Amino acid sequence: MGASFRNTNQIKGLCGCDLLTISPSLLKELDEDFTEIEVQLKADEAKKLDIPKVSVDEKAFRFRMNEDAMATDKLADGIRKFAQDAAKLEAVLKEKLTAAIKDGDSKNGAT
Repeated sequence: MGASFRNTNQIKGLCGCDLLTISPSLLKELDEDFTEIEVQLKADEAKKLDIPKVSVDEKAFRFRMNEDAMATDKLADGIRKFAQDAAKLEAVLKEKLTAAIKDGDSKNGAT
């Protein structure tokens, strides 16, 4: 799953990927872009490649993550930002739901 794109060319480069997380501003840019895009990632072609399978247990994964300061910092930063965005979204939804309930009550004669 691709995420954290900075421009539409990065998204186009992953054409064929099953899942992408794309910001609303980049979705708008893509919606307005009518250039033809070729699929870049094809499962059938990937299966033909001679790439050795990598198996990593949790202990090895955690060790490797801790050995890579950038990976550790970026992961932690991403988690913090997702948590902040989730809190913002919850606040917006709560505000909208509260307003909708008040609006419904005023239309039904409740005060």
